Amino acid sequence: MRSRETERKGKAALDPPKGRSHPGNTEVIEINNPGEVRLRPGRKFAYYPIPMMHLQTTLKGTEAAGPTDAALGGEALAVVHGEPSFALANRDVELWLTRRAGHMGPVRFRVGKRWVQPYAMAPWQPHELSDALPPILRVLRGDYFCLPFGSSKGVKDVHGETANETWEPVETSAGRLVMEMRVKAPACSVRKTLCIREGHRAVYQEHRIEGLQGRYNFGHHAILQFPDKGGPFHVNTSPFHYGSVKTEAFSDPLAREYGALKTGGRFTSLDKVPLAHGGTTSLQEYPARRGFEDLIMVSSKPGDFAWTAATLDGYIWISLKDPRTLPNTLFWLSNGGRHGAPWNGSHFGRLGLEEVCSHFSDGLEHARRNLLKEHGVPTSLNFKAKEAKSIRSIHAVHPVGKDFGRVERIERDEGGAHVTVFGNGGRTARVPVDWAFLHG
Repeated sequence: MRSRETERKGKAALDPPKGRSHPGNTEVIEINNPGEVRLRPGRKFAYYPIPMMHLQTTLKGTEAAGPTDAALGGEALAVVHGEPSFALANRDVELWLTRRAGHMGPVRFRVGKRWVQPYAMAPWQPHELSDALPPILRVLRGDYFCLPFGSSKGVKDVHGETANETWEPVETSAGRLVMEMRVKAPACSVRKTLCIREGHRAVYQEHRIEGLQGRYNFGHHAILQFPDKGGPFHVNTSPFHYGSVKTEAFSDPLAREYGALKTGGRFTSLDKVPLAHGGTTSLQEYPARRGFEDLIMVSSKPGDFAWTAATLDGYIWISLKDPRTLPNTLFWLSNGGRHGAPWNGSHFGRLGLEEVCSHFSDGLEHARRNLLKEHGVPTSLNFKAKEAKSIRSIHAVHPVGKDFGRVERIERDEGGAHVTVFGNGGRTARVPVDWAFLHG
């Protein structure tokens, strides 16, 4: 039996967030949860939602303003959803990146006369949670890079230092942001580069890893917020050769967590995934299965190009990758199934679409055991200390009509400047995006 359920949340028109004064002249950029509001900039913000001077404002003299840095000319950072954050902005894209933990969010894209915000923000502010919780939970938003992926022995926090610790700025400009982290466990350096380009509703990400020795798992942890009304909203991936619900229980009822899918259930289509109590359900429409928390993984068919896509409120969101470095995609179906802190049953309508090289959400120990070798599914990658490796991905948005439907396939043009997206409603969309970026 299939079902689509949505929770009730308020919606209202909202002009772009404006700074407000706080003690010590701290400016706070107020970002509402994208599940609560629809962003509609006023006329004067028709192309640039917020001037850059309002995003990376000189904020001095208070702890709340965040750290100053020589690389920023002594400036401190605007506080966005409770976290000091860097900003990138052009005609079509506006994004923030937290200095602590390196989470990318919120991100807004111009679609016609409105701005859309596909990425989820946590339903709490960082200061509302206990300091005993890892930074990843306090900062939680958008997309972030994990090394190693999951919870691993000898690594302090889940998903590693790259998703929890402070990033140091190397280069900041309106269209390019370069950050660096010296990781202690595992010992290496990671350089994060985010770029936006004129004429592209896209974010280009590269994580360059140097000095790392041995086999490790890693990945991106993008989380989308689906609208609470309208739809149906669709999800799909490029063809895959392995699909399974997490092979060990993902949700623990003793911890007040509840799952709907059959642990270890195998499937060949996202439209027929086994349920715990019999029958199947479709993962191609979301939100669904309200009150449950589940995780599945698919492994892309061999090649040098793969994708994940969601059809939302008048636009598509696509994630492009090279499956030789990011072979697997996790679906974290988070629709109110966790009732312990800090979730408290309030994490609704979120869907993690996570491009990884990992064994589900398990840590390094599982990944190194190569448990899916017989299925041809890589779960870790071998690194050499003297050889740098780059992990690249592209997220893009493009407007579509109500009859576009589910993304069925994505084809690259020969010139490397566009992809054509085909919907199951018979429509196509030609999306400006430099897909050749994936291959360096």
